[in-house]
Amino acid sequence: MKIRALQKLTLLDFPGRTAATVFTCGCNLRCPFCHNASLVVGEKGRETDGSEYSFDEEPLVDEEEIFRLLDKRKGLLDGIAITGGEPLLQKDIGDFIAKIKEKGFAVKLDTNGFMPERLKSLLDRNLVDYVAMDFKHSPEKYGEAAGIPGIDFRPFKSSIKYIKESGVDHEFRTTIVKGIHTKEDIGKIAAEIGPGSKYFLQMFVDSGDVLANRTGGSALEAFSPDEARELLEAARAFIPETAIRGM
Repeated sequence: MKIRALQKLTLLDFPGRTAATVFTCGCNLRCPFCHNASLVVGEKGRETDGSEYSFDEEPLVDEEEIFRLLDKRKGLLDGIAITGGEPLLQKDIGDFIAKIKEKGFAVKLDTNGFMPERLKSLLDRNLVDYVAMDFKHSPEKYGEAAGIPGIDFRPFKSSIKYIKESGVDHEFRTTIVKGIHTKEDIGKIAAEIGPGSKYFLQMFVDSGDVLANRTGGSALEAFSPDEARELLEAARAFIPETAIRGM
């Protein structure tokens, strides 16, 4: 496991749980609005190809530090949120999660959905208690939001199917960015997800570590609250329980 950081306590990252958050290195997507650019391309902006990481010279967190934390905080923590980057790029993610589960902790997994078979394997093994999948855009515009023109949408569609059929608690979420998303787009995304799942629109915030700032892309802009409510209306036509985060 290539682990870049460990947040020892969060009340936000794992719904209903007091948790710690593990941040893995590397991602196969290049979403311009990504707010964790240093996890995607490294502190020095070095590219990765999604399988061979460029993080060996970066300060990494030893897995044993995480397991020591769990041993010390039994009764205080009840979950671990694993995010990134894209955690499913880590080839030993299953073994890592299994060790966490053996210690009695629930696991939440954040994923971009590009590796459906690896995701399905974790779900089939009952290793994940909550899944949060980022749904970037409508199918025909997915490459625009993912930063990879022409990307195949089929893996993402498979991940949606596996998550919804798994019976595991889950959510889908879209970071909404002015100039990238429209009201029509959000309606198409919500229609693709369909009813029966939690869906959140997340307000874009410039964290200071946004990928577009690293790559020389155009400055990104957040929707105003009134504009975001219009997008919410479009989503609720298909998923009535849709909510907005960060407003």
